[in-house]
Amino acid sequence: MSRKLFLGLILSISLLFVLAACGGNGGNESSGEGSEGDSSEGSDSGSDQSISFTAKSELPSMDPSLITDSVAFQWAGETYEGLYRLDENGELAEGVAKDHEVSEDGTTWTFNLREDAQWENGDPVTAHDFVYAWQRAVTPDTGSEYGPYFLGGVVKNASAIAEGEMKPEELGVKAVDDYTFEVNLEQPVPYFDSMTVFITFMPLNKSYVEEQGDSFSTEADNTLANGPFKMTEWKHGEGWKVVKNENYWDADTVELQEIDVKVIKETSTAVNLFQSGELDQAELNAEFVDEYRSSEHFEVVENPYLYFFKFNQENEVLSNADARKAMSMAIDRKSLTDVILNDGSVPANGYVPSNFVTVPGSDGKDFREVQGPLVGHDVEKAKEHWDKALEALGKDSVTLELMGDDTDSSQNAMAYYKEQLETNLEGLSVKVVEVPFKERVRRDQEGEFEIEAATWGPDYADANTYLNMYLTDGQNNNMNYSSEEYDSLINKANTELAQKPEKRYETFMEAERLLIEEDAAVAPLYQDAKSQLLRSNIEGVFPTATGPNFEFKWASVK
Repeated sequence: MSRKLFLGLILSISLLFVLAACGGNGGNESSGEGSEGDSSEGSDSGSDQSISFTAKSELPSMDPSLITDSVAFQWAGETYEGLYRLDENGELAEGVAKDHEVSEDGTTWTFNLREDAQWENGDPVTAHDFVYAWQRAVTPDTGSEYGPYFLGGVVKNASAIAEGEMKPEELGVKAVDDYTFEVNLEQPVPYFDSMTVFITFMPLNKSYVEEQGDSFSTEADNTLANGPFKMTEWKHGEGWKVVKNENYWDADTVELQEIDVKVIKETSTAVNLFQSGELDQAELNAEFVDEYRSSEHFEVVENPYLYFFKFNQENEVLSNADARKAMSMAIDRKSLTDVILNDGSVPANGYVPSNFVTVPGSDGKDFREVQGPLVGHDVEKAKEHWDKALEALGKDSVTLELMGDDTDSSQNAMAYYKEQLETNLEGLSVKVVEVPFKERVRRDQEGEFEIEAATWGPDYADANTYLNMYLTDGQNNNMNYSSEEYDSLINKANTELAQKPEKRYETFMEAERLLIEEDAAVAPLYQDAKSQLLRSNIEGVFPTATGPNFEFKWASVK
């Protein structure tokens, strides 16, 4: 997400996210007759396999090594292809890799690559492209956030390289030959193949990247695709266009010829453009859901994206656990999802979302079902914790800053948070600060916030993608939370228990209880779903959990 993260298209597509997340079918189901004024006419481009979609923010970058937001995840995920993709059932589908083998000790993964994969300029995609890209992602001079985060502690020597202690050439990756890619891990990682779907693991054409220099992936003309689509137009602040990549190895499967993406922050504008036939998709907020619920174009897309409060414990008030617990308990999550959002989202009662991963040895039970609720709305207890916090702090009133996105749906939620906190916690004043998505991401990375209305989408299909965020000094911590006990539990789950799945998940659950119930380091608020209008003659567009928010490879206009 994933700074995932909805999100983006879904986060922003948190916008736009970023954030979003694995499996599920976003197929279009007719729910009745269209509402008054609902146009069922498709856009003029529909008949020639061209569609138009919305995004709620600009693309910060299309460089796979530098991308941290879900908007770029979405569109780089369509123009690049790694070892695997995800199909509509959330299962791994062939990408550049045809298959792979894993050594008995679980530390050596050998990927057999197809020989017909090409870059859009005709160059072959080889194992050397993966070696270069992964080395580049952990090289300090690159400035990648996710390279050290995802490869560190996973691929051999990645952490030491990221810290400048070893050379990039010592990373545990090797091109055995042009079409055999070998990866050596620090320790067994049972979900490693799922990780390779993430954008940081995409290949890069070394000669092209070095030829472009600092201009690489900053304009459409400076991008080079090996995926189903390629970028041909990028009007900063307005939108971009991707078209079918005829040199893609599976081009015969790709029916769409063009996707025109327009940056539109206001829901009303997007709906008007959909109604006039200028857009084929428009995300809805609460104001429009009831009006269009009966439209044949209406659908709800569920995602394992979590929205939550991040508490920066550098702040004196937020360093107090009772203050954090009080703010978490003060929010009525059901009213938030049912009234304010009204888009299919559901209250979150833990940090690992529901319908995301099953617990080993539980007969297929969902993580949330086995763990049970860890947080909820309780005004009386909230007041008790708040009074205790104020007494410990020697204060009778405090002012805290709450930072969030500047989209209209986010603004509604932010106003609700302010009302709930100030009404239920006497003496608390909340100053709402709404910033563009790109600026929120920057402030998050720099720790420049007090409370952040944040979001996270999974980067691979394992509970660790949520729970390892809060290791001491972790790259996605950024809020000064530190717990030796928590660190120990997460490290234990990923080392000595790596090949003992049942005990590993028992340890994850213990860690989540510590994070949410005892420390209230973050406050889960709701699990995302998006209501949208999608032209009913568009088929095969579906959400994924750990790749792009939506997958277009198999889409078509009927």
